[in-house]
Amino acid sequence: MKLRITGRHLEITPALREYVEMRFRRLDRYDLKMESLQVVLGIEKLRHTAEVVGTVHGRPLQAKTSTKEMYASIDALVDRVDAQLRKWKGRLVDHKAERKGNLQRRGKIR
Repeated sequence: MKLRITGRHLEITPALREYVEMRFRRLDRYDLKMESLQVVLGIEKLRHTAEVVGTVHGRPLQAKTSTKEMYASIDALVDRVDAQLRKWKGRLVDHKAERKGNLQRRGKIR
């Protein structure tokens, strides 16, 4: 997975970059083809925002969160992306074999 981390009204420190990369490594467990993800961190008045835009298996991925602390925003962002990937991974599981077995038991397919 290729991450591009940018800051809006914020300088990305090495510690912040390392934290984002560490938290996004958790998403590798889904084994989905993530071409590239762009993470945009920003500060607007007292709100710290974190946003991710990218593609996974050719489908667009987008999530945005905003809290009073940057690290909390990053954690919430990763949780939202995790939920989306879990949902997509569930759709990729083949349920057709199970359905065919149910129809055979009912006598509709031989």
